[in-house]
Amino acid sequence: MTSSPAPRGAEAPRGAEAPRGAAGRGGAVAAVDLGATSGRVIVGHVGRDTLHLDHIARFANGPVRLASGLHWDLTGLLAHALDGLAQAVHAESAIASVGIDSWAVDYVLMRGDRMLGEPFHYRDDRTAGGVEAVHAVAGFDELYTRNGLQFLAFNTLYQLAADRRDGHLDVADTALLVPDALAFQLTGSRVTERTNASTTGLLRVADAQWDTELMARLQLPVGLFPDLVDPGTSLGTLRPALTEQVGAALEVVTVGSHDTASAVVAIPMADPETSAYISCGTWGLVGLELDKPVTTDAARLANVTNEGGVDGRVRFLHNVMGLWLLSESVRQWERDSGQAIDLPTLLADAAEVPAASVAVFDANDPVFLAPGDMPGRIAHWYHSHDLPVPATRAAFARAIVESLAEAFARTVRTVAELAGREVDTIHIVGGGALNTLLCQRTADRAGLTVLAGPVEATALGNVLVQARAHGWLGRDATLEDMRALVSRTTAPRRYSPRA
Repeated sequence: MTSSPAPRGAEAPRGAEAPRGAAGRGGAVAAVDLGATSGRVIVGHVGRDTLHLDHIARFANGPVRLASGLHWDLTGLLAHALDGLAQAVHAESAIASVGIDSWAVDYVLMRGDRMLGEPFHYRDDRTAGGVEAVHAVAGFDELYTRNGLQFLAFNTLYQLAADRRDGHLDVADTALLVPDALAFQLTGSRVTERTNASTTGLLRVADAQWDTELMARLQLPVGLFPDLVDPGTSLGTLRPALTEQVGAALEVVTVGSHDTASAVVAIPMADPETSAYISCGTWGLVGLELDKPVTTDAARLANVTNEGGVDGRVRFLHNVMGLWLLSESVRQWERDSGQAIDLPTLLADAAEVPAASVAVFDANDPVFLAPGDMPGRIAHWYHSHDLPVPATRAAFARAIVESLAEAFARTVRTVAELAGREVDTIHIVGGGALNTLLCQRTADRAGLTVLAGPVEATALGNVLVQARAHGWLGRDATLEDMRALVSRTTAPRRYSPRA
């Protein structure tokens, strides 16, 4: 399936590398790491015994409400990324390549080389009709056996069904997931990186290939998504005009372009068989790394997903609402008061609130998905369940932390049981690793040791995959080798469960 000639490396077998440097020699690469609230450009220095990051640029990201709905400003993100890469080249002239990762499911519709508008934001409410349209053709039971994904109303196939209903697919010839769309703007190569493709609902869980039969049944253009490639594939160098703008003909290399796939690469799991992970930022992705998917009825009923990882691993996980609950509450309080809120101070005050004095709420209730008045919605949840509403902001923050910790602990127990694993350690990476109250309460509620860090797991995983593609870690470097390097160069913080 392709709408353009396959780029260099597109036909490489799964797991193939694109080595371009002398094996064992370290070097520098750049990571464009895009989250749901901010983006960064980071330079990573990697060798067999070297791994450290230099933060070059940071910029805001967030939804833009247009007349058509909630969108991402992809054009603005591209401009910020290019500015950051120019700064990176100025700071480190020997950068060998750049890799891009971002959130999942969202995509850009293209016609030829032209974007047909900015991509919709997954929190836009247009997808309800898409869910109905898809399930009228293929029920969730069937979809789970085909794609192995948990039900999320914003999954790509539901968004595409909404676009088909609205006529947007009538003029599009290509759909590019967000990191792939940025890579196309940089190089002209049209590909779909496989870890992110696994979140679309259109990739067969059995063999990680496009499910063209399902596309046809859903009346989605079978050639809409380009060919699949794996992490470590070269997409060529920057377009000439961008080379001049950035100051170097940087090579673009695919990484685990779903940010969680990159984060899992850099989790220093001594034994994946006994380790669970929580990649905690806007979302809390709670799960295990498996060699094979689990698509049992029990897994489907628990709404646990099987997403693609680097080197064909499976990310067996469940989405928990994450720190979105806290950040959106802080935004509302700042709007109400007109004053900035210091988050460390708020969390310190929350730690003084007795855990027993606040009731746990359902952190995964869909009512909390959309932007807006989060404290008001949490208060309404308490009212509707005849539970006392927290009386202060500190109590609200404590309630959010307790509710997230309970959701994290419960999900770890669920995925371990479904996979037949005995878990003794939870690794928390991402921004949530800095939240000491959340880490401790997760350990307490799970009754398991929590190892927090690295905070920058996504960027580390991004640069590690690039470094391996260049041959700097050895041509046969495995995920375990990359994690061993993370372990040698970072020191997670340990939280032991308290009675």
